[in-house]
Amino acid sequence: MKAEGVVLEGTGGVWKVRTTEGAEHLTSMRGRLKQEEKIKLAVGDHVTIEQDDAGDSWAITTIKERTSRLARRAPGGRYAERVIVANLDQVVVVFAAANPEPHAGMIDRFLVIAESNDLAVRLVVNKCELTDPSVVDTLMKPYADAGYEIHRTSVKTGQGIAELHDMLAGRVSALTGPSGVGKSSLLNAIFPGVNLRVGEISESVNKGRHTTVGAKLVPLPENGFVVDTPGLREVGLWGISSDDVDQCFPEIRERIGTCRFRDCVHDGEPGCAIREAVAAGEISSARHQSYLKLREELAESENVY
Repeated sequence: MKAEGVVLEGTGGVWKVRTTEGAEHLTSMRGRLKQEEKIKLAVGDHVTIEQDDAGDSWAITTIKERTSRLARRAPGGRYAERVIVANLDQVVVVFAAANPEPHAGMIDRFLVIAESNDLAVRLVVNKCELTDPSVVDTLMKPYADAGYEIHRTSVKTGQGIAELHDMLAGRVSALTGPSGVGKSSLLNAIFPGVNLRVGEISESVNKGRHTTVGAKLVPLPENGFVVDTPGLREVGLWGISSDDVDQCFPEIRERIGTCRFRDCVHDGEPGCAIREAVAAGEISSARHQSYLKLREELAESENVY
C-alpha cells in the first residue's frame, strides 16, 4: 500500500508523515533511499510512503523535489547546510517588544536568512503590552521603510491575533526568532488545541529556555501548516556570498547599480549611492551597519573555507 504525504517531524531516524487523507504514520527511510538521495530528509518534505507486506510498518520510498527551503549553517562551526524546513510559503520572524529585549542586529540576521532563501518574510512584534507603542514604532521604523510587513501582537490583550490568524491560514509558514519571544504562545492563542509547550523566560539571564526540541510541522484547522522552530541563539548565514549580501537588504538592493563603481561594497568608496542614502536618512544607519557587519562575517568565513 502506498500513500503521498508530508513530513511533520522526525527524531532518531523515525519520521512522522501525514498523508493527503489526514492519516499519520511513523516511518523510516528505506535503506536504498538513504544511499541514493543526495539531500537529507527534512520537516516539510513531500514524500511517498509504502507499507510492508505484513502491514506492520511504513517506509519512505521517495522524496519529491522541493519548491523552497529555509536553511542555515550547521551549528558547531562546521561548513555544512542544515535545512530547517522545506516547501515553505513564508517566514514569520517573531521578536518581543520586551522580555527579552529585541536586538536589531539579530532581526537583520533572520531577515537576511529568509531573503537569501528567496522566501516571503513578515515581522511580528509580540508582547506589545509590555512597552509603550512609541518604543515599537522606533524599533520597527527601519523595517517599515524597507518595505517589510509588520504585525503587532499580544497574547494577553488579544492585539493582532485575528490578523495573524488570517495571515497563517491556508499557508505553510515557519515561525522563527530568538527563544522566549512567545512563538508557541502565539500559536496556541491563534489556534486553540495545537497545545505546543510554552517555556518561561529565565529571569536570571533574560534568555528563553529551549522548549521546542526540533522543527515540527503543525497542521492547522483551516488547512495549511505552521512550523514551530527551535529558538536559534546562534544563527549562521548559509548559501550566500559576501558579494551578494547587499541583495538581502531591500532598501539597498533597489539602489544597486547606481553607485559610481560597479564593484562598490558600500563601505568607503567615493560616489556610493548607498552611503549617500544613509546620510540623507533614506536608509537606516543601523541597517547599513548590519549589512557591513554581515558582509565582513561572510568574507571571513570565505577566507577560512
